[in-house]
Amino acid sequence: METRTPPKVVQNQSHQVLEIRVSSSTPSKVQEPIHPNKPAMGWRIFRWLSSLVFNVHLCLVAVLVIFLTVRGLQLASKTHHFHPEKWYPPLLASIGSSGIIAFIWQAFTGCSPSMAFKTAFWFSPVISLASGVFFIIVGSRGGLAAGVILIVSSLILSVYVCWINHRLNYAIQLLSLSTKYPPTNTAIFVIGSIVVGILYASFLVIGIGGAIAVTSGFKALFIAAILLSLTWSLQVIKNIVQVTISRIKYLNLAMGRENNIRAAFHDTITYSVGTISLGSAIIPLISFIQGSARSMRLVAGDSDEFLFSCANCYSGLASMLRNHGNRWGFVHVGVYNKGIVQASYDTWEAFKRVDLEIVIDSDLTVSFCVLCGVSGGAICSIISGIWALIIHKSYATELAIYAFLIGYFLCRIAMAWPQACVSAYYVAYADNPLHPRFDSTVPERIRDLRRRLQV
Repeated sequence: METRTPPKVVQNQSHQVLEIRVSSSTPSKVQEPIHPNKPAMGWRIFRWLSSLVFNVHLCLVAVLVIFLTVRGLQLASKTHHFHPEKWYPPLLASIGSSGIIAFIWQAFTGCSPSMAFKTAFWFSPVISLASGVFFIIVGSRGGLAAGVILIVSSLILSVYVCWINHRLNYAIQLLSLSTKYPPTNTAIFVIGSIVVGILYASFLVIGIGGAIAVTSGFKALFIAAILLSLTWSLQVIKNIVQVTISRIKYLNLAMGRENNIRAAFHDTITYSVGTISLGSAIIPLISFIQGSARSMRLVAGDSDEFLFSCANCYSGLASMLRNHGNRWGFVHVGVYNKGIVQASYDTWEAFKRVDLEIVIDSDLTVSFCVLCGVSGGAICSIISGIWALIIHKSYATELAIYAFLIGYFLCRIAMAWPQACVSAYYVAYADNPLHPRFDSTVPERIRDLRRRLQV
């Protein structure tokens, strides 16, 4: 006689099969984070060296800035080659403006993620075009080069926005979902980080002014060293914010724990500065290689021409580097105190196990944060450039370029917290996709992308 299994039993059995299938690749229980987790001795030494190099570099740059400032002011009073009263105010004002713009972006994102996302994608090409036109109007050789780059970039951004328009709804949905309940005192923490960035940037540009006043063959070298320090340091501040916030969000999503942001920040500063400083140096380079490899694949297509014969090799190299160094690894850096290489590898393997790799490859969160930075930098360049154009035209191009860079990085600091929330959501989902805290948003997105690939 045929026996029928009750519907509830069938449902339970299918659910158990699903659990067995996922649990074979994904831990059913997230590992309890323990600080400090002790990595291998070799990595601990390397991490200590990274922290030492970063701190020594800060001291050396501080000495260089103080020396250049004092020497530059002495020469400016004697030779009148450099006019501090005309060089510093426009740039310092633009730095202050960048702080305000950064605060507006982070507040806007917190209040209305959907509107902030759309504004960034449609406003950035327009303001970049305006900044490029301004550089062209200045008329200097450097201004023409910067203007052409910005105008071409704005056109590329416009095409990019049209190309990814169908992906905006999901990106907005996930951003809204992951930032719905930010950690307590997130705004205060982010504002404090922006203020630290403003103070550090203001200190370094004083040194740049001193380098300009020094009529030496090493002037370009001094300025390049200060700008590299500015870039690395502001990247470290941004990633400190990202590690701190992503740690809290991950623990909340994976274990339901509410952590104090002060304690999370203390753990980050105590255990992870060396890892963060190393990751801040190598991950932007890996991201650039990955982006260029993706562009090369799009251009090459199915062509077998010699010009594109290395596209697959370059893409393979980019994939290998991404697996061992990616921004998603910062979540495990904060939670488990791992090294950036091990954290990146473990995170990417978790993405592969739950078929999340295809979603990560089409993620727009980083693009959103980058476009916020581009728009902030473009506004600051216009503010500083117009002021300098009025009082001393020869300073306009240079000051506008410095203002663009500083405005970009300060806005990236402000937008580190939504990026951290999205990263923590993805990593927590990859570690335990059956957790009841996760709805059907990500699984439906995976199915949708699979269908599109099969068509």
